[in-house]
Amino acid sequence: MQPIRRTSFAKLSQKDVSATIARHEMLYSGRLGGARAVFAFCDLSGLDLSGRNLADADFTGAILEEANLAGTRLDSGSFFGADLRRTNMTGASLRRADLRGACLRGANLIGADLYEADLREGTIAEKDKYGNLKIMQHDLGPSDMPGAMLNSANLERAKMTGAVATQADFTDAIMKGCRLVRANLKQAILSGANLESADLSSCDLSGANLSGAILVGTVFSMAQMQGADMTGALTDDACGRDPAELAAPIEHMLASHTRWVETDGREGAPADFSNMDLRKVGSLSHRLLTALIAPGANLYGMNLEGASLQGSNLRGADLRSAKLSGADLRGVNLANAKLNYADLRDCKLGPLMIAESRLMPARLDGAAARYGDFRGADMRRVNLTGTDLAYANLIEADLRGANVDAAELTGAKTPVQRAESTAAIA
Repeated sequence: MQPIRRTSFAKLSQKDVSATIARHEMLYSGRLGGARAVFAFCDLSGLDLSGRNLADADFTGAILEEANLAGTRLDSGSFFGADLRRTNMTGASLRRADLRGACLRGANLIGADLYEADLREGTIAEKDKYGNLKIMQHDLGPSDMPGAMLNSANLERAKMTGAVATQADFTDAIMKGCRLVRANLKQAILSGANLESADLSSCDLSGANLSGAILVGTVFSMAQMQGADMTGALTDDACGRDPAELAAPIEHMLASHTRWVETDGREGAPADFSNMDLRKVGSLSHRLLTALIAPGANLYGMNLEGASLQGSNLRGADLRSAKLSGADLRGVNLANAKLNYADLRDCKLGPLMIAESRLMPARLDGAAARYGDFRGADMRRVNLTGTDLAYANLIEADLRGANVDAAELTGAKTPVQRAESTAAIA
């Protein structure tokens, strides 16, 4: 292969790039004088493009080494064969972007949105004077992602067939339906990543860290798994106590619990689902489950919309990707629970009145709630001490009196309309 010579690239200045971006943003806003940004085969290394709107821009074969693209909107952009080594793309939006053959060695994509992005193999060819095609590449070759940082990135349904991502960091990334056939993921870190329904056929995962990863419906046909760490990974296999081991059918226990709640304890009996895998139960939407005992229970991806769970003990429970919108969670104990990507819109997480002058605040201390959706939630007085709320959506949430000591709020969308809430988070 003939390497691409950097001397053949047009080296752009910060002033040139800023002017081109301004015209591109004018085009997007429908103003006169706008023009699409085309940086194909240009050298933008080290320049600042952060926080701008460059959706649909053309970066084909461009050099963006160590450029700053943090928070930039790059949806549907073309980065075919581009050099993105050590580029800062934290929090950038790259939905459906074309990254085929791009070099992402050491790039920082923490918190980036790569939904349906194309990261498959790709090469650039040009015709020589005899009409023959000549393959071109940057110094380190196509589909190169070793050492890339993709922590908490959204790679849902991304195409990564044949990608080379040795030692790349995908910690807590969402990779649902991601196609990773024949990808090289030797010693990659996939701890806590959601690989539900992903295709890792013929993938090399030798020495990879998959601890705590979600591997429900994941395809591993002919994958190399030598030395891979699967500690605590969630698979299709039962995790914890099996409901089939209960003395009575679980539906009878749920009905008995509901009766116990409705009669203030005079009839029925409280259900104890401690450390139980409840995924096969199906929907618990709008069920009356007040004071449920289910610490350490597995409720991954379950539908609990509108459920009454006030005063329940869900300490350490797995509620990743669970649907809890509109649920009554007043006074609930969710300390150390897993709530990554859970939907908690408009839920009640305020204090529960247990006596005329006694309130029991809800507990989320030590919980992992990355990318949790708390829009419109009542979170007054909630204990968020040490809670991981990185990239969570807290817009319109009521956080008056909430304890946010040592809470992780990197990339979180926080409420701005309530002065008291803003002060609580600051």
